[in-house]
Amino acid sequence: MTQQVSPASRDISIQELIDELSLPQKVGQLVGTYVGSMDQDITLENAREMVIDSHVGTVAAFGIGVSNHHDPVRVAEMANELQRTALEETEHGIPLLLPVDAVHGHAYVNGATIFPHGLGVAATRNTDHAFSAGAITATEMRATGANVNYGPTCDVARDPRWGRTFETYGESPLLCGAFAGATVRGLESAEDGPRVAATVKHFPAYGDPEAGEDAAVVDRSPTTVHQQLLPPFREAINAGGSLVMPCYNSIDGEPAHGSRRYLTELLRERLGFDGAVVSDWGGVDMLHEDHRVTASQRDSARTALEAGLDQISIGRRAYADHLVSLVDDGELSEGRIDEAVRRLLELKRNLDLFENPYVDINRETSVLGADNHRERAYQAALESQTLLKNEEDFLPLSPDLDSILVAGPNADSLRNQYGGWSVQQPEPDSGVTVREGIERAVGPDATVRYEQGATTTEVVDLEAASSSAAESDVAVLALGENWYFHEFGPQELVGTTGENPTRSQLELPSAQRELLEAVWKTGTPTVLVLITGRPLSIPWADEHVPAIVQSYYPGSEGGRAVSDVLFGKRNPSGRLPISVPRSTGHLPTRFNHLAHPTPIGSDEHPETYDPLYEFGHGESYTEFACENLEVGSEEIGSAESVTAQITVENVGDRAGTRALDFFLRDRVSSRVRPVREHVGFTTVDLEPGAAATAGITVPNDSLAVPDSRGRKTVESGTFEVSCAGETTSFDVR
Repeated sequence: MTQQVSPASRDISIQELIDELSLPQKVGQLVGTYVGSMDQDITLENAREMVIDSHVGTVAAFGIGVSNHHDPVRVAEMANELQRTALEETEHGIPLLLPVDAVHGHAYVNGATIFPHGLGVAATRNTDHAFSAGAITATEMRATGANVNYGPTCDVARDPRWGRTFETYGESPLLCGAFAGATVRGLESAEDGPRVAATVKHFPAYGDPEAGEDAAVVDRSPTTVHQQLLPPFREAINAGGSLVMPCYNSIDGEPAHGSRRYLTELLRERLGFDGAVVSDWGGVDMLHEDHRVTASQRDSARTALEAGLDQISIGRRAYADHLVSLVDDGELSEGRIDEAVRRLLELKRNLDLFENPYVDINRETSVLGADNHRERAYQAALESQTLLKNEEDFLPLSPDLDSILVAGPNADSLRNQYGGWSVQQPEPDSGVTVREGIERAVGPDATVRYEQGATTTEVVDLEAASSSAAESDVAVLALGENWYFHEFGPQELVGTTGENPTRSQLELPSAQRELLEAVWKTGTPTVLVLITGRPLSIPWADEHVPAIVQSYYPGSEGGRAVSDVLFGKRNPSGRLPISVPRSTGHLPTRFNHLAHPTPIGSDEHPETYDPLYEFGHGESYTEFACENLEVGSEEIGSAESVTAQITVENVGDRAGTRALDFFLRDRVSSRVRPVREHVGFTTVDLEPGAAATAGITVPNDSLAVPDSRGRKTVESGTFEVSCAGETTSFDVR
């Protein structure tokens, strides 16, 4: 397409451009629309009309949950057509923001590179994978015309029943902040072409909804919000995130979308964020429809803008009309409109959209799913594989096996392997399934039998699966969860709400349990591979199955990664980023729970933290000895940080990677603190017989005691540092 630039790209300031705009034209920049299907179909032509008539400045055109456009060429053509409409058919020619939901790659577009979801990436304890995922996602997005990513998800998952757990980086505020920050830096980098704007979401507290119900109230103390839920947002903002998106929830009685306390006082005044704040999909409508804190859509528009929101992401004509009316009637100042417009126009200029609004249609074929991109996704998936159990060193399997059964609903399903926020019907060559990975890994004379055995919730043919298992040397069952997002929907794509997956249970569905038990009863040694978005409670499997691998949602290269770990090409090194509960009834199960008394005596009181597999658990095919945990100084000042290091030796007979988590405990503090706080992590690669020293810096901020307003004070006293079963201490004077 011939390069054209907008009239607004002439050498004038943003303020001069704002001065030229009429009120309706300014308001148009504060609302968006989409192309796709939700409550009603909005066609490309509908969206173009809104850009022309209502001056809409943002169109979520593709790569979103409601989109029915997945062909990359068509997507790029749509992007160019929308930009051409904005540049050539409007008075001032202001280019459009074109956002997508690309939370683990540009995954709603066929052929794109799909990385593991957040839990899997965090299991690697290697933030380089988050940076690479962000940078590659940005490159593939811009190749199809998208310029804003509605990600990363910065929420801390404190209740694994929540249907968006898989998007997060787990239950540790430290992990969530470190990996979200690295993802932001990758998205916002310009190292491999134009950057995209990262959206820091869902501010300030989405990941701890009551009973795990999506968007339910977060009924937590201000201290918990500041100590456990807010830190990742601070990290992502400091990393350079261009946008912030509020959560749907109310916190302390205030819905985030209409809260000046959260969007202005906390976000802007306390955290120093100066970019644009954009609504989540229907977040403004929820103020009057669900939270009932406003009386009407018009009232919600005023409340949200006054609170600090800059754009109503799918406001369309209705909200544009409301905003004009509010200003005309003196209920909303035009100065507030100008402030929001300025932020959005500055973002468009920073993204170079005024000068380079179009995409080269021919480029996408060489960029999407490029070999080097998929190789990085493979490395991330490989390092994420977490060995939960390996009884009597059953794994790795020999590639010289005569026969192997591969079974289960997730053994040959790219759709389930990708998980939600991905194309629903992946092209067969867009990734490698577990079945395909195993078929490639075994010898040419080996027999690989495949029986699905069960869907996610229904038995298919247990007799065939049992028969094939009995005739095989080993059975590999890929079980777990299917494709879903939000509250395990949408219904027309996933199934009836209330069936598995559901927040009422974290166990394997009965059909999959029947399949697992039927195969086990044949006496054939069995490996369980869990492809799932949440930590599943599997006590029966833990007791009976000799080897269990947690694979999360591993993305397009998941089949390669799983098979390479099963057959020993890679020594597993993943570590759980979230605790696995024994049952739903054992919740909450968090490693960093608050200290509390046990009135009837600790010898009679059940353990507060008693998971099936604890945070940080992960086995290896070799053995590591960790000893000599030391701190850099036995006494530090109240404004200082301290280093900690530990010696790690590979005492086994295979090379391997050892991931290490460091924890802190304040022995005495003025306010109740967690029994341990995650303050650092690192990895070390060792050949057999080799040893190395691995260390981290415990930042001064980690020593501080927060109050209910988020103010922190480092108190004098003794602190304990622990890692890999070793403990040492230091004093703060």
